[in-house]
Amino acid sequence: MFLKVFYITLIYCLFIFLPTAGIAKTATISNAKIILLLNYGNGASIASLIVNGQKVISSADGIFTSVKIDGISYSSLHLKGIPVLTKTGNIIKLTGIRYGDKNLTIEENWIFIITGKSIKWTLERSCSKPVNVEEAALPFFNFDNINIWEGAYQGYGGLAWFYLFNEKLCTYGVHTTSSDFWNSKNGNGLNITVSAPGKNVAMKYSRTNENKLAYTVSISDKELLPKLDSGTNRRRFVRGRTDVWAPYTIPAGISTQSITLSYFDFKQKYGRGDFKGVDGAKVNAVLNTIARIGVIDSLHFGGNSWHTPYGPICLHEQYIAQLGLAINDSKYLKGDQTCLDYYRDHAIKPDGRVYPRWAYTNEDAMPGQYNKYGFYEAQWGILMDSNPDLVTNIAELYDMTGDKNWVRSHQLSCEKALNWILKRDSNGNGLVEMMNDNHTEKKSSDWIDIIWASYENAFVNAKLYHALVKWAIIERQLNNAAKANYYTAFAAKLKASFNKPTKDGGFWDEEKGCYDYWRDKDQTMHGRNMVTPVNFMAIAYGICDNAARRKIILDNIEAQMEKEHLFFWPLCMSGYEPDEGLGYQFPFPRYENGDLFLSWGSVGVAAYASYNPALAIKYVKNVLEQYSKDGLAFQRYGRIKQDGLGDDILSGNSLAIVGLYQAVYGINPLYNRFYLDPHITPDLAGTVLNYNFRGKHLTINLDSSSYSVSDNIFKITANTSFGFNTTKNQLSYFNGNSPNASLQATSAGHLTISIKNWDADKIEWQQNASKPITYVLHQLKANAVYEFTVNGNLVKSIQSNLKGKLVINHNPILVDEMITVKRKD
Repeated sequence: MFLKVFYITLIYCLFIFLPTAGIAKTATISNAKIILLLNYGNGASIASLIVNGQKVISSADGIFTSVKIDGISYSSLHLKGIPVLTKTGNIIKLTGIRYGDKNLTIEENWIFIITGKSIKWTLERSCSKPVNVEEAALPFFNFDNINIWEGAYQGYGGLAWFYLFNEKLCTYGVHTTSSDFWNSKNGNGLNITVSAPGKNVAMKYSRTNENKLAYTVSISDKELLPKLDSGTNRRRFVRGRTDVWAPYTIPAGISTQSITLSYFDFKQKYGRGDFKGVDGAKVNAVLNTIARIGVIDSLHFGGNSWHTPYGPICLHEQYIAQLGLAINDSKYLKGDQTCLDYYRDHAIKPDGRVYPRWAYTNEDAMPGQYNKYGFYEAQWGILMDSNPDLVTNIAELYDMTGDKNWVRSHQLSCEKALNWILKRDSNGNGLVEMMNDNHTEKKSSDWIDIIWASYENAFVNAKLYHALVKWAIIERQLNNAAKANYYTAFAAKLKASFNKPTKDGGFWDEEKGCYDYWRDKDQTMHGRNMVTPVNFMAIAYGICDNAARRKIILDNIEAQMEKEHLFFWPLCMSGYEPDEGLGYQFPFPRYENGDLFLSWGSVGVAAYASYNPALAIKYVKNVLEQYSKDGLAFQRYGRIKQDGLGDDILSGNSLAIVGLYQAVYGINPLYNRFYLDPHITPDLAGTVLNYNFRGKHLTINLDSSSYSVSDNIFKITANTSFGFNTTKNQLSYFNGNSPNASLQATSAGHLTISIKNWDADKIEWQQNASKPITYVLHQLKANAVYEFTVNGNLVKSIQSNLKGKLVINHNPILVDEMITVKRKD
């Protein structure tokens, strides 16, 4: 009996512990949020992945490694031998993973290091000889369903949005080292970060024939080149196939790379706060999806999506950096910096002309007018707005990052781009002229590319004014006063001419009550049909500072909107003359002759926000409602049916929401401060926003009579606009839109300041503090005596210096105190 039991036990032990052919064994690799089930035997794979209790992978081929050579796949699912598993503390190793054929052996060791926050998977791979592969997966993830995740944020701020994988075998490839998979409904997030020193990392996402989500990580010595199209090799998104990358060579020898998996709470990482008066879930959704869709790859940021058949990027869009203001992701800002570096180096001609477009193919290019990097002149004409728009994007991105060294690296190229277009003012009136003189040439000159705007173009000149104003500020910061003065003076002349009546050489049409679109060289006026971007930009950019004109424009637009019951502003309120655009757009309304393009939402909202913010909010809400119906996944909306049209999906469809952030909530990151200038309506009162600002997490409270900004140590409250900045132990307050700090307070403890009054003679604030504070007040009257009182009691009199600066050291007696600094008569 004893021998029988002994032999049964021995056989059982052999069955469990010996790597017998055909018998798969398992090991669980887990921490509190992630559970991996490792299968090994005749194959090696991860058969199950659970993220925060949700099973996202559940198949034998869940996660594995592979190579594909001459149409044949070799993978860790079918091994030449049995691998060996060892475990030491929090480290699990699976060694001896060998696969290939008689002429090639790939051997891998998988090493898993478990910590409380992540699981790091190191893959050591050796290849017996150099081999040309069609694909190599290190590794391949086979998620159970295309809808497990809503999308994956890329390490540079872009998005693989699976909503757009609307058919089987849609595949999208990018160059990045990290991916944030997320699901807003259950809040689960999975970050996968790849480290491969000295190597290039690419990722691709595919919808399989089984409606699963296939995610592949590839490592290569050289950056992977897209397979399509032959001769251009720039296409990142393909349909009906999965081979987005061209074949490449894996060298012989050993390589090592690691994949780190970690959980994140989507709402905590990407949540934006508590919204009042608008649907916060929809605001989040728009900014988390459609706003990012124009980022095609790590070096290619634009407004047209990677899903578009020919994948264009318009460099003549001034709002690509502005999108980052509301997206509010440091990865997007950093990615856009890298992209603009690339544009500086490859999209500017020697004479300063900025190519206006890039695309997967050359089909939209003017014959012969493209370079090897994919940048080109468009077939429709010389689109002049690319020159000022490149400058605007650089200037606005600098405001968001405050990175002076980076903007300095663009100084010469921006000056070059501006110089090219400023030379186009042949008559010295401050209005630059287009390359085409008359609309009868049937050529365009700007973003509205099949309307024949020519000669003096208000659309382009408005954009130029915006760029000049912004860049002049930067030139002054970079200590080039001469250039700053030149750009400022040119902008002033442009503005003056722009505002003149049409009979005097300007754009103001007294009969139509709007700014006309363009003037032909023969002095005839065109685009007299209330072209909304022209008029919105004139107001939003500060060209039109005439209150009566502003009222006429905005009231007339709203009256027509009400009459037609349109949910959003069209490109023009009435039709062009039949010879002013490409023929198929007639009769009105069709395409650029009257359809609804949401890409002008930010300037539209900005134009109304300071005039009648309720109207701005009306159209914001309309856009949010439309998103809930169709994801805004179109180029435009038809005017008659207000239905989505065009497969050229635009990230600009989110710009009304960007306008909500910038013009209504008043969020304006600037190079040296966070500037808050709200124009909220009563129903928005009580809104609390979370905002990331240069590594700090700010909380913004917006109430009817007061606004505040806090970084959890320092806080400022005021009932007018102000700037906020903090460094270690120091809070800076900027009164109104002043670029210079008005008050600096240094304290080792928490400090809250509520501004009650700020003028030349009396400054007053309520404060909450418990530790000593040193105040430095600026911009006071020089050599003047000021009385410093606390809770109405005079503490001392102090004299300001020659620069109008006053220093006060104060040790609070009470936690709450009223501080007054008053000039002595």
